[in-house]
Amino acid sequence: MQQIILASASPRREYLLKQIGLDFQVIPSCVEEVVDPGLGPHKNVLELANLKACSVSSCYPEAIVLGADTAVCCEGQVLGKPRDDKDAYQMLKLLSGRTHEVISGVVLHQEIRKLTKGEVVSTKVRFRQLNDEEIAGYISTGESLDKAGAYGIQGFGALLVAEIKGCYFNVVGLPLSRLPEMFREFGVDLLCRRENIASP
Repeated sequence: MQQIILASASPRREYLLKQIGLDFQVIPSCVEEVVDPGLGPHKNVLELANLKACSVSSCYPEAIVLGADTAVCCEGQVLGKPRDDKDAYQMLKLLSGRTHEVISGVVLHQEIRKLTKGEVVSTKVRFRQLNDEEIAGYISTGESLDKAGAYGIQGFGALLVAEIKGCYFNVVGLPLSRLPEMFREFGVDLLCRRENIASP
């Protein structure tokens, strides 16, 4: 059976892949997530996803390795993971009542075949107008600190959202709707579970 590796320590991405019944291993990449302001958010997430996939693939050349990276953009600002509660408050205050963009880069790479497939997916999310008590209450749940944009839509963060346009799973951490076509390029059918991997 073809080995598939998730090059990410994100529990949300792991959960989503388990949700679709994928048989895979988790081997996080050690790539430092350095953003190049000259590239712009769309190219940055794709480049970081590619670096993550290729770094793990170099140690597991026969495996299909999935790398991913996500950015939250609002009013021209790219929001990463907050440093602390104060930083989380500033991010949520910025997102309050506004529409922001969640951008994910996803890359599949198989080193032995020198085969790479990458996608960038964008989802628009509009927040309700939040008061200070609501923001403080959300931060107190502890969800903010390990998430880009300081919120997780799959948890209490769902209460912050007024509207979403695009792939919901992209906001969680991985645009599942793009994976069947991407994996098909590698000879793996996610729905029928048929594997026809060509010999390298």
